Amino acid sequence: MNGTEQLLERVAQHVSGFGPEGASLVPGRPPAPVDQAAVRRAEDMLGFALPPLLAGLYTRIADGGFGPEYGLLPLETAVKQYTAMRSSDWGWPEGVLPITDYGCAMLGSVDCRSQTAQVLLFEPNPGDPDLAWYTDSPTLADWLRGWLDGTAWFCDDAEDAGLEMGLWPEFRSRF
Repeated sequence: MNGTEQLLERVAQHVSGFGPEGASLVPGRPPAPVDQAAVRRAEDMLGFALPPLLAGLYTRIADGGFGPEYGLLPLETAVKQYTAMRSSDWGWPEGVLPITDYGCAMLGSVDCRSQTAQVLLFEPNPGDPDLAWYTDSPTLADWLRGWLDGTAWFCDDAEDAGLEMGLWPEFRSRF
């Protein structure tokens, strides 16, 4: 079993504990996974492929409803959000798919054009697009591990994690 398979197994085990008494703000059980055809339709609409790990989350775990804060967005919602943000005044970068809502207008997004599927934080509250993008995690796998281990900045138990992210240097070159 490779690293991606092991991580998907860990996520599946963690998600099985979700629900009204579980460790998620999303009530109830997560929805059923999507099929490969839904992923292909999403990729056709987006104009880029989903990283294999992200596609695996959607096809093997659930169509959103699990994960940090308000959970992974359903795939269709993520596509709609990406399309809307690409035409907004914020200058949403090409290939950066929003995947989770942290609340207060902050979004966690995956850079689907990076080799590692790095995770970015969009934090628009200061009001300046040049100051709205941060590198949250160098890889989607690390971001998921931080969530699973409770060590990521967005985890309630991660008192010492802090929000010490740097601005995403590629922002201006990507839209």
